[in-house]
Amino acid sequence: MSHTYDYPRPALTVDCIVFGLDAQQELKVMLIQRNIPPFQGQWAIPGGFVRIDETLEQAALRELQEETGIHDVYLEQLYTFGDLGRDPRDRTVTVAYYALINLVDQKIQASTDAREADWFAVSKIPPLAFDHNQILQTAIARLRNKIRYEPIGFELLPKKFTLSQLQKLYETVLDRSLDKRNFRKKILGMDLLIDTGKVEHNVAHRAAKLYEFDETKYLQLKQNGFNFEI
Repeated sequence: MSHTYDYPRPALTVDCIVFGLDAQQELKVMLIQRNIPPFQGQWAIPGGFVRIDETLEQAALRELQEETGIHDVYLEQLYTFGDLGRDPRDRTVTVAYYALINLVDQKIQASTDAREADWFAVSKIPPLAFDHNQILQTAIARLRNKIRYEPIGFELLPKKFTLSQLQKLYETVLDRSLDKRNFRKKILGMDLLIDTGKVEHNVAHRAAKLYEFDETKYLQLKQNGFNFEI
């Protein structure tokens, strides 16, 4: 049965900000180059319109896979953006999601209305379409705030990692240096890591111990929250 609404309805879209760490421990974000107007040829955050028969999260996961090839990720809702002039086509409201992934685990392949998909360092972002720079900066601020009260790393680091890699992750996200001694004292005091009994291989420096996250403890801390101010 059809229904006539008394008020005009804005279009609804979703956008997906996906963060990852590369081999040099540099924080990167996934962007797509638009293949259709508006902003054809410009870089943008992956996303698109919500279909009438899908939820917001289903739409976000579909758009992300269609435009970049990224799949099987956990998306967390970030914020809703609805400035009047954010889309030149129509009155459009977007719900943004963000995710943390290990770059090695995902094969990137652009399709649908994305000409290209690639990783960009958050320090070297090109001009973005729509209001996507504002959306990205909101996501970066959320990530930097979140890392202080929730353990982040399980999604970004390889399964086995060194304490230096873990510290570098925090320094990269927070964009500042941390005291090595204080960092290690605090992280080891959480009983969050498992010593694998193994060390790095094929490194020029002294081989460091390799650790894994205690997944049970990790998920417990993630649920209960913690204070990681250093």
